[in-house]
Amino acid sequence: MSSAGKRVVVTGLGAVSGLGVGAVTQFQKAIECVSGISVFNTPTAIPVDLQCAALIKQDLDYGLDSSSLGMFDKTAHLSWFVAHEALKQSGIENLSESELDASGIFWGTGFGGSNTLDSAYQDIYLNNKGRARPFTIIGVMANGSAALLALQTGFTGPSLTYSTACASSSHAIGEAFRSIKYGFCERAIAGGAESLFNAGPIKAWEALRTLATPDMEDLSSSCKPFSKNRSGFILGEGAAALVLESLESAQKRGAKILGEIVGYGTSTDARHITKPDSVGQAKAIKAALLEARVNSDQIAYINAHGTATQVGDIAETNSIKSAFGLNAAKGVAISSTKAIHGHTLGAAGALELVITLQALENNIAPGTAFLQIADPDCDLNYLPLKSIEKPMSFAMSNSFAFGGSNASIVVAKLD
Repeated sequence: MSSAGKRVVVTGLGAVSGLGVGAVTQFQKAIECVSGISVFNTPTAIPVDLQCAALIKQDLDYGLDSSSLGMFDKTAHLSWFVAHEALKQSGIENLSESELDASGIFWGTGFGGSNTLDSAYQDIYLNNKGRARPFTIIGVMANGSAALLALQTGFTGPSLTYSTACASSSHAIGEAFRSIKYGFCERAIAGGAESLFNAGPIKAWEALRTLATPDMEDLSSSCKPFSKNRSGFILGEGAAALVLESLESAQKRGAKILGEIVGYGTSTDARHITKPDSVGQAKAIKAALLEARVNSDQIAYINAHGTATQVGDIAETNSIKSAFGLNAAKGVAISSTKAIHGHTLGAAGALELVITLQALENNIAPGTAFLQIADPDCDLNYLPLKSIEKPMSFAMSNSFAFGGSNASIVVAKLD
């Protein structure tokens, strides 16, 4: 290993969201600008105002036994679903004991097992049952997903859970990258999951007033990142996983390499709990570029955090200008795919990086759906309404969270 550390590559992808099942589906829908947002009609314990959401619509076969299905939250079930897809694509199997010891799990979630928690509260406070189910704690705990992945894979290296709101899975992937780069493990499953469509979490989000006003002419177009008439984000459900490993490991077993992670930057705003700060965001972007050893004008595409809030989209526009310099910022193709898969919170960074890696591989930058009215304060190349073909060597994915937690990841085609 050189002083610069090992090179870290991606050999497997898995994803599920309101767009559908599978990593390829996410990218296909993204380049077609097809929305997964639809009417919300899921029964809840008490009435909610939520009118639309990006829910997973398919009945999934999680491939789990009845014990795991009953003990773990849906968030954990989704985690294994996408991890299994990614592992299958990677071809990693039949690892020796020493190889299992060098295999880690790095997982992100903003709210952990919120379905289990809300159900327990309903039983105790609403239904007066007087007790919770025996495995409630197992379902609720934030590291439940990572624990289930370990049980399913036998990975005995580091198992770490990151909960930094909307940046959770980006931090998980970035820290997995660092762990492999500097020799703490040889391979890892990294990503995140979120599922919280119960009355309590929905009511909490409604109270925060960051959700979009439904577009009653077309509910699927309610989230409009970077558009003058944007009003907030739509909640989404989903999960995404990446298999990361050292380049040496991947080449040794003849794995297909889907891309290389070359830079990871993280920072904290330390300014405001919910209002994003472009200075802090720019620090994360610059740190990722520095580690990647690339100039800003080499980045061909950015998958933006792009939550469609009035303040957030302007802050991100300014952070890109600050980190890239005005000329490079004007030249890079940028889009927010949250317009179609909603805000999947702790899973967002992983889901968007799965899309970004496929954009890089296929030389196609997804467009920003429903960006019909330009905002002079969001004056970068946000690819309104349609995708473009563009030669790419490097791409970036950004995640900027409540609490001021920022993450930026740079990926590259393998040279």
